[in-house]
Amino acid sequence: MEHSATAGRQGLTRRARLRAETSAEIKAVALRLMSEGGPDAISLRAIAREMGMTAGAIYGYYATRDDLITTLVRDIYGALADTVEAARDALPAEDTAGRVMAWAGAFRDWALAHPEGFRLVYGDPVAGYQVPEGGAAPEAERRACAGISDLAAAAWPHAEPLQPDVAWDWSDFDPHLADAARADHPGLPPAALALGLRLWGRMHGLVSLEVYGHLRTQTTEPGKLYRAEMLALVTSLGLAAPDAVRP
Repeated sequence: MEHSATAGRQGLTRRARLRAETSAEIKAVALRLMSEGGPDAISLRAIAREMGMTAGAIYGYYATRDDLITTLVRDIYGALADTVEAARDALPAEDTAGRVMAWAGAFRDWALAHPEGFRLVYGDPVAGYQVPEGGAAPEAERRACAGISDLAAAAWPHAEPLQPDVAWDWSDFDPHLADAARADHPGLPPAALALGLRLWGRMHGLVSLEVYGHLRTQTTEPGKLYRAEMLALVTSLGLAAPDAVRP
């Protein structure tokens, strides 16, 4: 009886492992189809054909195409959050300039290594896809937003006197975003939240142009361009360049 129970547990483990491997392959094929034909190329039947599976078999892993897309977005966004947080946290909390540069560099490196994932999370809409209530990846989105807000909050004592003369109010922002910012950083004004969004925009802008190929005919050194922009960003915050990038 003991041998039979052990064998059963091993069998379940093996089946679970095979299921996980097949699920991972389904997601990999979906991203490849997207890279070749755009987001509308993602379909369960097309993936089944690529993998030599029946349509019925693949529906045993994902009931609908939207289920697959939601899983892809959640996994991809979570991996991105892990990457930028790890890069930031490799530097001490007091090195705000270094942490901004680390976050930005990790964001670009990840996007270039995973262009289909970047496009799925930040770019190309999938026709007919219904985003679940609360979002496809709410936890990863929260972490990414909180990380940028934390960088803005850390820079705020230096950046405040350098900000443009714009009157911000909490009502200028999404209520959930504003509530989260006030909970995480009590006492900071709404202008600090605006700064966080502007940091995100400057990090995201050149990366998006690069991922979509718009910089390809403009410069042979997009990495140098991005680094220069991020150093200008650090300077605009009233922070000295981090040690790692000082001449």
